Amino acid sequence: MPGTVGRVPTPSAPTSGAPMGSGAAASPAGAAHSWAGTPLGAPEQWDPAVRAVVDLVLASPVPMALLYGEDLVLLYNEGYAELIGARHPEALGRPAAEVFADIWHEPDAGEVIGRAYQQGEPFLEREAVLPVDRHRAGAAEPPVFTRGYSPVRDSAGQIIGVLSVAAQTTHVTQQLQSLSDFAAALSGTLTLDDVARVTLRYCLDSFDADRVSFMVDDGSAWRMVRRVRGELLDEADERLPPLWRRIPAESPVPIVVTSRSGVPVFTTDGQPLRDTAADRHDQKIRSLASLPLRSAVIRGAVTVGYQSPHPWSPAERALLAASAELVGQAAERARRFETQHGTAQLLQRSMLPEQLPDLPRLRIAARYDPGVDGNAAGGDFYDAFLLPSGALGVVLGDVAGHDVQAAARMGQVRAALRALALTDPRPDAVLAGLDRLVASLGTERGTQELFVTVVFGVIDTDRERITLASAGHPAPLIRRCPPVGGPAAEYVEVPPSPPLGLGHRSGTATVAFRPGDTLLLYSDGVVERRGQDLGAGLAGLAAAVTAATSGDPRTLCAVATAAVAGTTEDDVAVLAVEHAVKPSRSASMAVPAEPTAPSRVRHWLTGQLVEWQVPESVVGAAVLCTSELTTNALLHAGTAARVEIDLTAERLLVSVADSGTRGQVTRAQTDTLSSRGRGLGLIEELSDAWGTDPTVRGSTVWFEILIPAT
Repeated sequence: MPGTVGRVPTPSAPTSGAPMGSGAAASPAGAAHSWAGTPLGAPEQWDPAVRAVVDLVLASPVPMALLYGEDLVLLYNEGYAELIGARHPEALGRPAAEVFADIWHEPDAGEVIGRAYQQGEPFLEREAVLPVDRHRAGAAEPPVFTRGYSPVRDSAGQIIGVLSVAAQTTHVTQQLQSLSDFAAALSGTLTLDDVARVTLRYCLDSFDADRVSFMVDDGSAWRMVRRVRGELLDEADERLPPLWRRIPAESPVPIVVTSRSGVPVFTTDGQPLRDTAADRHDQKIRSLASLPLRSAVIRGAVTVGYQSPHPWSPAERALLAASAELVGQAAERARRFETQHGTAQLLQRSMLPEQLPDLPRLRIAARYDPGVDGNAAGGDFYDAFLLPSGALGVVLGDVAGHDVQAAARMGQVRAALRALALTDPRPDAVLAGLDRLVASLGTERGTQELFVTVVFGVIDTDRERITLASAGHPAPLIRRCPPVGGPAAEYVEVPPSPPLGLGHRSGTATVAFRPGDTLLLYSDGVVERRGQDLGAGLAGLAAAVTAATSGDPRTLCAVATAAVAGTTEDDVAVLAVEHAVKPSRSASMAVPAEPTAPSRVRHWLTGQLVEWQVPESVVGAAVLCTSELTTNALLHAGTAARVEIDLTAERLLVSVADSGTRGQVTRAQTDTLSSRGRGLGLIEELSDAWGTDPTVRGSTVWFEILIPAT
């Protein structure tokens, strides 16, 4: 019975017994059914008021039924017949209590209808699920209705029945649920790129639109991103930043007009984008809604458009306004985050080395991943520098905290360490001096809670050895690669010592560091996971480093940061140094942010690799992958880039670095290619290893191709 709570079955197909037409006599049901034997009596004897109600019921496309007389005999239209499913056509002319005997005594069923009939008390419920046929298979998501019961009076004013109306409101309910999901998705966004991706996807799907756009202010101008129906985006595209387009401040584009004025604009039918159309997709738009963002710190707007006339109902306008309100709040949070994040990045950049040493027999790489949400400067640091003796000093440390004070202390420790090492490079002497510095800083601050760990080493390539000292830091790892046998990773047993500031008293450990070996220094964020034993993390790191395709420092940095499953809220810093078997050959090219840059990179790279006599198969794969990465860097980061190549007898390493804020790039599905992001799939197929280095200065995507044995 309409009015109960539960599942609604899929409507059945109309049957020959369903009431139709404008009158009982004209309908098949009216002609086939003998009403004379029911409380209604013969149709020609019906009260004019009753006939008017019957005509209304049978002519309405909305599910309606008349429950007549003391027995509440059912007379209904085709919409109601579809609603009650298998109970039709036997329900026609029968008392409602018999037809719906299984649910008649449930709340809001027979009792509600009885009150409407006996007391003239109408009933309205705006959201109801109507399980009138529990034995039919229905959709996973049941339809939602607004239902009501009203007393029906005859010409004398006496109540002679109840009119039942059930209007489906599933679409409105789904849109409200979608709005809730939209709010949840926006709550997880950090940047304006994130807000744009979520907003465009929601508006396109929820409003079934042909075109949607999102705009925010950008200095003295605007920047806008758009999506159209049917636009194919693969997994990599969804993770890459949207393609923003800059628009002049005084542009007549409707979204700009709305952003400036803060007044929503609705066009039902016309050509709202005719004079400002960027392509045929804009030209086809006939109806457009443009809603401003409500925010104190950011201006902008959202538009939803259709290629056909579209009447913007009050409910739809209210839903659009609520959506724009959510977008405005998310955009404001994102703008604040990006401002704060930029400050944190600037501070972090000033604390870490601009460039690592470029040495003929030592190859060096580092990677830094900020912890938490990347919104604060961290205390992890690394450094590598030449000592007066010609040896290389390497250090990796961790100052507890994720704030400006932690970064400032990290800068003090790093600068002091380098100064001490340049005076006396003995690792134990350097850490003893740092211990006094940290203790002094603690006394100055009135606290002994300056938790600082550090490992410092001196690499002597002539003697093929490393001397290391540690203050409470995880043990260094060396990947051995002997001439005979496979690679193996081993931890260096450095004499234990407490963190700095608590009285350094450790000694040093000197171990062999032969050609082919790679040293790995790392912060505890690499191996520590909440609820997991530290030993398991250390074992996982050693296993991953052993199984790496090569001892290349950049490869090992990427392998180390992904070696232990699970996420960490701590910063992650890794420094790797390889003692090369033979000096490598390297070259680099600055790539301007120009459309012709990828072709120039292809020409330069081809000439360089041919000159080095690299096998033709490697040249072809490397040129194709480098061209794709260069295009992606210029397109998505919007800045100049740098291509670096490094060739050894075993492998070719190519990296493309930009100074944008793209962040982590994830692997694309290799069987899905699109006009954007397809370079990641190509690298997956053509290279032996690849990865990304999200640094404080931008992003670096690199790949490695092994050289076939001759």
